[in-house]
Formats: sequence, structure tokens, C-alpha cells
Amino acid sequence: MKVLVTGASGLLGGAVAAGLRDAGHEVRTFQRRPSGVPGVEDVLGSVTVPDDVQRAVAGVDAAVHLAAKVSFAGDPADFERVNVEGTRTLLDALRTAHVERLVFVSSPSVAHAGSSIVGDDATAADPEHARGDYARTKAKAELLALAADSADLRVVAVRPHIVWGPGDTQLVERVVERARAGRLPLLDHGAALIDTTYIDNAASAIVAALHRVDAVHGNAYVVTNGEPRPVAELLAGICAAAGVRAPAWRVPAGLARAAGSAIEAVWRVRPGEDEPPMTRFLAEQLSTAHWFDQRRTRTALEWEPQVSVDEGLRRLAHHYRR
Repeated sequence: MKVLVTGASGLLGGAVAAGLRDAGHEVRTFQRRPSGVPGVEDVLGSVTVPDDVQRAVAGVDAAVHLAAKVSFAGDPADFERVNVEGTRTLLDALRTAHVERLVFVSSPSVAHAGSSIVGDDATAADPEHARGDYARTKAKAELLALAADSADLRVVAVRPHIVWGPGDTQLVERVVERARAGRLPLLDHGAALIDTTYIDNAASAIVAALHRVDAVHGNAYVVTNGEPRPVAELLAGICAAAGVRAPAWRVPAGLARAAGSAIEAVWRVRPGEDEPPMTRFLAEQLSTAHWFDQRRTRTALEWEPQVSVDEGLRRLAHHYRR
């Protein structure tokens, strides 16, 4: 197949493009800057510009949509424009070009309302109760994508949970930078169980979803390593891999949530250059359990993760030693 991958300049998008290339597909990527993935065709542009999107989808058989605004803070209108309207623009272009398959890459946060998730399967995206502008707009976009599912355009949504690995700037780099500066607390005792997804596993699951889309379209699947660990253990493992001291000081979760709400309000008026040090969504993620039953996902996608958390941490340590 000739497959379009949007957002391939990011860690996960690049890994998906490489995985599809290695599986023998002809790969075109579409994003605002070169993907850096060898052996693929780059088309530069924005999902918010219809002419760019139409140029990107011309002649492809399938698409994997990862392009999104991902941040804990920012102008709500930007999230809406990129995540919701960008998805709408892509869907219109795919239908016009008679593209038959789409994997929409989503997030478990689209169905997270702030309380613990303990062994759940993928529940319906819920924009009304999703926490933060990113989760809210991704929920709206996922609903748009799945509503477009039909015999002519088969759509499946895949929700990788907390993707990390060497080169990750969204989670790993921020954990390491804040730990090095002594600004990384544990909320309560850091005992909440959370699941994560090593980058290679997330990419291979998305490739598997594309191969299985004719059988599983119309559904959403959460993807994880299936190895829940306490937050404190995961943070300590990342810090050890990078050679920095693990967080040892603690903040009550309730205080962190209140502080996060206050910081978000200030950030809307006077945004900083980087992500805010705390948001309510981040405080909830660090203090509540969120791990998922993977049996349905693995059966439907005919997929198994190949890299364990411990092996991922060894690879991360090797990356930092280099």
C-alpha cells in the first residue's frame, strides 16, 4: 500500500513511518518540517490548510493520522484549529480522494475524567469531561473520525498510553530536566499504578492496526505495555537511565491539583516559554491509577508488545551513555 503518515516529524510519527517502510509499504509523510525518516517521501504543509492536505492525500491508499497540537497549556483556539478542524479537513480530503483506510492515533486521555482507571478497556471518548484542552479536542477529533467510518473509508482509533523512549522530548526529557533541577516531586507517595508504552511497541501496534483495519474498523483500542508500575518506580527508572537523582520530596496530591489549576489560570494570561510546571491534568495523571485491560486490543490487532519496560529502560540508559 501507499500510506500517508501525518505528523511524522514527532517521535511516534517517525517510528510509525519507519515501521511501515520496513513492512514494505510506500510511505509519504506530511508535516510542517522534514520528517528525517530515510526512504520516505516528505510533503510539507499543515493539516489546517485544505490545499496542503489535498496534495498530501493524492494517490494514497491509506492514512495514519498523528499530527496534533500536544501540550499541557496554550490557546484553546489553537487546539481546536489543529486537532479538531485539522482532522475534519483530513477526513474531507480522504473521502474526496477515495482513500479506503484510516488509523486515527488518539489518546486514553479522551476518556479520562480525573478518577482512577483500573483495568478498564477503551471507553467512549468524552469531550465534555476530558481534562484539558488537548484531551478535550482529541476526544472531539476521535468522535469525528469514528463517525466517518463506512464501507468506503474504514476507520480505527488507536490510543497509545504514555509513549516514551530514547529521543522523547514530551515525557523523558522533561522528567530528566526537572529532576536535575530538583523540581520533580512525588505526589502523595508516588504509589499510583500507571501503565506506559515503549516507543517501539506503540509504533508496531499502529502498524498492526492498519493491517487489521478491515476487520476492526469502527472501534477504539487502548495500547500499552501491559506492565503497570508505581509512578515513583517509573520516574526513578527514567532518572537512573539518565544518571540523575530520582525525586524524593513529596507534595500532597490535593495541593498539587489546586496549584495546577491556579498555574493554568496564570499561564493563560502570561504564558511562559516552556510547559507550565504543574497543571490539574498533570497532577491527576501523577496521582491516580491508570492501567488498562489489554486482552481485547491484543486479540483484535493480533499484536503483542516486544520490548518490556525494563528492556526499554536499558535502551534509554544506553541512549544517554552515548
